[in-house]
Amino acid sequence: MNEKILKSLKSTETEDCFDLYVVRPICYYLAEFFNRFDIHPNTVTIWSMIFGAVSCFFFAHGSFYYEPGVGLLMNIIGIMLLMIGDILDCTDGQLARISGKKSRMGRILDGVAGFAWFTPIYLALIWRFYQHHDIEFSWLGLQDTPTNAIIATIVVFILAAYSGLHGLAGQQRLADYYIQVHLFFQKGEKGSELDNSARQQEILDQMPKETPFVERLFQQQYVEYTKKQEKVTPQFQRLMAVLKEKYGTSENIPQEVRNELHAYSRPLVKYVGMIVFNFRSAFLFFFCLIDLPAMNFLWEIIGLGLVAWWINHRHEAFCKKMVEKLSM
Repeated sequence: MNEKILKSLKSTETEDCFDLYVVRPICYYLAEFFNRFDIHPNTVTIWSMIFGAVSCFFFAHGSFYYEPGVGLLMNIIGIMLLMIGDILDCTDGQLARISGKKSRMGRILDGVAGFAWFTPIYLALIWRFYQHHDIEFSWLGLQDTPTNAIIATIVVFILAAYSGLHGLAGQQRLADYYIQVHLFFQKGEKGSELDNSARQQEILDQMPKETPFVERLFQQQYVEYTKKQEKVTPQFQRLMAVLKEKYGTSENIPQEVRNELHAYSRPLVKYVGMIVFNFRSAFLFFFCLIDLPAMNFLWEIIGLGLVAWWINHRHEAFCKKMVEKLSM
């Protein structure tokens, strides 16, 4: 791979094969183009949110079963728009590294992008189910009456809410954290964007009164975001406390300790790719194309939920092992 492309990445270890060899090269050349016209990375992030969110209008259509021809085309357009949104979302980080325009707001916006895409998409899929549910009703042996349609749609709404708030939000929050943790083990504090809630709360408290309301709101949400990451990783928090107590700053951590942490983390970070965009969206596209969008919510809750639990369980286990070893 082109050396310039590699330098624009955080690390090849945190990229899956599709991103590394297909998405990231495209993003690099887009980043170079945007940099030539002095376009800020945050602007690209906002564009990604718009493209991803607009896809909801196309996913609201039934596919080949309910709207033959036109519906299938609409879903394909929705897929393309969401993929463009993802490409732009990947581009903003590479643009920030190429241009040197990294910012705290950019880090926060990057975490918001996925929710900006999937919230309207989930609402569109709920509406789509209300309009088109013959397949599911035939499986369940239900009559297609207005009352049954409303009750079933309420159930799907509850599944979508749980899938979005606990599944999508929780899983992507965990994935983002473990990617930054891995970069911390691999490159140290300067090579990672690993944040903690205490520091983010300090930033919020130190904001002057004239700080725009929106910026303050984003920072408040980011404080809560980091708190939730820390809540589900107690053993990692213990490990960080032990490392700080034993070595002080991250630069003082011996290379052999860093190598051991990196060796534990490297196999797991590959599985993290299963709860981020590519793997997740592949199933969304599949369920939409076969006219079973509600199944996507069950898959995210059960299938991806088990993957996220396993990653979290394994990561916490090796952190506990390292805490015990360093405390001896």
